[in-house]
Amino acid sequence: MKGKLLDAAQQWELLDESGHVPAAPSYTALLQHAADAQDLSRDVLRLTADFARSPHSTTRAGSAVLAHLATAASLSSHAAPHFTETAESALSLPRSSHPTDRHYLKNRMVIDHASARAFLRRTSESLREAAKELDDHLGFHLLSTLTPRETPAPPPPKPSGRHR
Repeated sequence: MKGKLLDAAQQWELLDESGHVPAAPSYTALLQHAADAQDLSRDVLRLTADFARSPHSTTRAGSAVLAHLATAASLSSHAAPHFTETAESALSLPRSSHPTDRHYLKNRMVIDHASARAFLRRTSESLREAAKELDDHLGFHLLSTLTPRETPAPPPPKPSGRHR
């Protein structure tokens, strides 16, 4: 899931190759970004809720994982509205006749789209931290089960091969 979020943040672009807003940004494509971001947010929220219901969330390590997941859920929920605002501005752009209005709308689009992508990147980072916390805990837990807690008594000496 963290990979999906990071890919979306990197691939969903607004600006063209020259770094400018296209003359006619695709309302449909921008609205699709919002819909996809909403789906990703729902998946992050479900993951967080499922983990919160698990018995693992009550441990100290689980609590840290849950904190990262809660942050991810919160951050991801902010991406879709920003993508929607970008799409709304794209729809208004052709109807604006004044150059100042067009300039304002283009700037607004860039800011909203960049903010949405940043929320997706930060969500991915929070999920990465949750996974790292969980891996560290599982690695420690696995190691502690393999390491004997007490040194066992040495085995009794074996009888020698000689008979007297």
